[in-house]
Amino acid sequence: MRFIPPAYRGRFAPSPTGSLHFGSLVAAVGSWVFARAAGGRWIVRVEDLDPPREVPGADAEILATLAAFGMASDEPVIRQSTRTCAYDDAFARLRATDAIYPCWCSRTDLAPFNGLHPAECVASRDRVREPAWRLRVPARSIGFDDAIQGRIEQDLRAGIGDFVVRRADGWYAYQLAVVVDDAAQRVTDIVRGADLVDSTPRQILLQELLDLPRVRYAHLPLALGTDGRKLSKQERALAVDPAKPLPALQAALAFLGQEIAAEPTVEATLAAAVARFEPDRIPRAAHAPGAFAAMRKDV
Repeated sequence: MRFIPPAYRGRFAPSPTGSLHFGSLVAAVGSWVFARAAGGRWIVRVEDLDPPREVPGADAEILATLAAFGMASDEPVIRQSTRTCAYDDAFARLRATDAIYPCWCSRTDLAPFNGLHPAECVASRDRVREPAWRLRVPARSIGFDDAIQGRIEQDLRAGIGDFVVRRADGWYAYQLAVVVDDAAQRVTDIVRGADLVDSTPRQILLQELLDLPRVRYAHLPLALGTDGRKLSKQERALAVDPAKPLPALQAALAFLGQEIAAEPTVEATLAAAVARFEPDRIPRAAHAPGAFAAMRKDV
């Protein structure tokens, strides 16, 4: 029987920690164009698992901004804060195989180990408070072929150490939640910023341990500010303006190395971008976009 690969299913998964800035717009546009060029579906998921950093109303604002840029989820938007039962199940499966263990280590405890958790817990404090739970990392390299960055290899033991899958405050860590949700939403392709390349081998390991499908990856170049640092939602002056989406949309496509059509509307610009999409033109390295004036939202 001939193997038929699953239909393309991509996703964009913002955290509600502030307004959509240009770097996030690049990730949204990149993932959307990849999905549409493949004739696939594009799903939005709100990753709200870090309450102290979340901004009230930011999720609704992000979704409205995406809509202004012509991008709406093909399926109902899910929020990770409603998915605790699914994470509980994955956690129980890992615990049943002794793949995870409780840990009371602080950053001070790990300082002698360059911040990397060794094979055994070295907590120097008493164990009154609740522990975090860490995954036992094997001494092996995990690699993957990235559609933009090329071959990536990482020695998890030497470079990461045993990492947290559930925090001491009871919230599940990003690495576990994202793997569980990608599988549940049948995601086949993940297009996101290159700042998450380092997380991918950890997620591949969790996919293996939980017997979940492995997906394809494409990590986009990061948008840098004038100071050479990655843009963040905290830089509100760089939030994109949903009232004037066309200039920022064109700037995002240009940032991704794509040919820009002189179209008068967002819808026509997106359609032309899909028709002319050339993934080989996407640069690997982080760089600064051209003129910020076309992207800024007055605050």
